[in-house]
Amino acid sequence: MDLAGHHIAPPVQRRPEIATDRRAVRKGMMPSAMSDTIKNTHPGGDASGSASGDASRDATAGRGYLPDDRSGVAGQPRHAPGGRHSVVVVGGGFGGLYAAKGLAAAPVDVTLIDRVNHHLFQPLLYQVATGILDEGSVAPALRSVLRGQTNVEVLLAEVTGFDLEARTVRALAPDDRPLTIGYDTLVVATGVRTDYFGHDEWAEAAPGLKSLEDARWLRSHILGAFEMAELADDPHERRAWLTFVVVGAGPTGVELTGEIATLAHRVLPKDFRNVSTREAQVILMDGLPTILPRFAESLRRRAASDLRALGVEIRTNTLAVDIDVGGMTVRRNDRTGADTGLDERLAAHTIIWAAGVRAAPAADALASAAGAARDRIGRLLAEPDLSLPGHPEVLVVGDMVAGELPGIAPVAMQEGRFVAGLIEARVTGRPSPPAFHYHDKGTMATVGPRRAIVEAYGLRVGGFAGSVMWAFIHLYYLIGWGNRWVTLLRWLLQMTTRNRSNRLVDVEHAASWRELRRRGEHTEPGFWERMRRKDGAG
Repeated sequence: MDLAGHHIAPPVQRRPEIATDRRAVRKGMMPSAMSDTIKNTHPGGDASGSASGDASRDATAGRGYLPDDRSGVAGQPRHAPGGRHSVVVVGGGFGGLYAAKGLAAAPVDVTLIDRVNHHLFQPLLYQVATGILDEGSVAPALRSVLRGQTNVEVLLAEVTGFDLEARTVRALAPDDRPLTIGYDTLVVATGVRTDYFGHDEWAEAAPGLKSLEDARWLRSHILGAFEMAELADDPHERRAWLTFVVVGAGPTGVELTGEIATLAHRVLPKDFRNVSTREAQVILMDGLPTILPRFAESLRRRAASDLRALGVEIRTNTLAVDIDVGGMTVRRNDRTGADTGLDERLAAHTIIWAAGVRAAPAADALASAAGAARDRIGRLLAEPDLSLPGHPEVLVVGDMVAGELPGIAPVAMQEGRFVAGLIEARVTGRPSPPAFHYHDKGTMATVGPRRAIVEAYGLRVGGFAGSVMWAFIHLYYLIGWGNRWVTLLRWLLQMTTRNRSNRLVDVEHAASWRELRRRGEHTEPGFWERMRRKDGAG
C-alpha cells in the first residue's frame, strides 16, 4: 500500500509573482512573524497594517488574488497583525489530509495546497488500473472531504518553491498565475514518485502507478493490449501484446500481477473470438531472491503459490538491463545473487514499473531552501518530532521522511495526526510531544480476487480469510460511506460473476503506442523481424 505521490514541479521562471494571501485580503489576518516585514516593505498596502486597504481591493479581486498591476510589491503577501496562527499543508495524500483534519478543533487557519483536487486512496489504485473500481471510488474531492471543517481552505495549485526566511510558499494557479501564501507553520507531505534507478528513459515504455492519471493510462493500455492482440496477424506480434511484465515484487507488484492474470485467464476468455486470452503470459519480476520481503516466510510462500495458481510466472533474482517499446532485456543472477552475465530478451508491450521510488520534487525544493540533508532517494532527514533541523516551524510527513519506516499509508496517517497534535500544542501552550512513534498495525496484500495475506496484531492469515480481513480494513479507511458501499458491491460482483464493468477503451487509447508509431519505430520495415531475432524466435 504505497502512498500517493503528488507531483510538485521544481521552481520555474515565470512572470513576477502576485501578492496572493487570500486571508490577508479577505480576513485581514497575518502570521505574526511577518507583520513588520509587510508593513515596512509593501508601499501598495495599508501602512498601518490595518485591513481597510485590503478589504477595498478584495471587492475587485475575485477570490482575493490581485491582478498584476495592483499587486504592490511582487511576491509580498498581505496580512494584518493579530490574526490566528496560519498553517499551510502541501499535499492532500494521507499525511497531508490527516494533518489538516487533525487541526479541526485547533485555533488555527489551514490552507491545503495540491496540484489535484482529490485525495487518492492509493492502496486501491491497482484496482482502478485493472478495471475493478472506477476513479471516483478511490479519489474523493478534497473540498468534499473537508467541507465540514470551516478552518480549512483548499487551493488547486502547483507548488514551485519555498522561502523559509519569509515563511512563504510559492505556487502556480491553473492559469499560470504565480501565488504566494504565507504561513506560521508549514507541513509538507508530497510523497514519492517512481524511480528508475538512473534510467529515466525507461519511463516511456514502463510507466509506474502513483497517480490517478497513471491508473487510467494503464487500464486503457492493458485492455487495449487484448484488443490489439485480437487484430494482430503476426503470431509474434500477438504474443508481444499478450505478454505483461510487472517489475517489482512488493505489494503493488503482487496485487497488479494477480489482477492482470485474473483478467486474462478468468474474466476475458469468452469475450474474444480470434485470440485466446488464456495464452497471456503474466510475469512478476524482482532483483531480490524473494517476493514480498517484508512478510513472514510462510506468507511469502503462500502468496507465491496463489500467484502461480492464477497463472503468474515469478522470476526472482532477475534484473532489468534495458527497456524499450518492444520489450525488455533481463539478466538472471544465481541463487547467491552473483551476476551470471546471461541476458534474455522479452518481447512485451505492457511493462509496468513497481520497483522503486524517489522523493517528489518538492523535497528537492524544500531541501534546497532549508539546507536539509537527504538520503540516497531524496527523502529528508528530520528531527524526532518530524521538523527540519534548524526550522521547527517546518514539518515533513509521509514517504518523503527518511528513516526505517515503511512507505505505507498507516505511517503517513499517524504522522499526519502527530504533527496536527504538535501544532495544536504549540499554539495553545501545552507541552509538545517530544517524538513521533509509529504503532505498527501490520501489513497486507491481495493475491487475486479471493486471496490475501495479512500480518497484523500477531496474526498471520492467508487465503479467503485473509481477503475478508483485507477488505474490512480497507473499507474502514476508505473515505465516504457512498464509496464504501459502491466498493463493497463491486467486490461482491467480481467474486460472484467475474465481471468488471470499468473496461472502457477507445481507438485512441487502445493504440496507446500511437505517438511511438508516429515516430516511425513500429512502422519501420523489419521491426517485427528484429523483435523475433531479439527474443530468439527467428
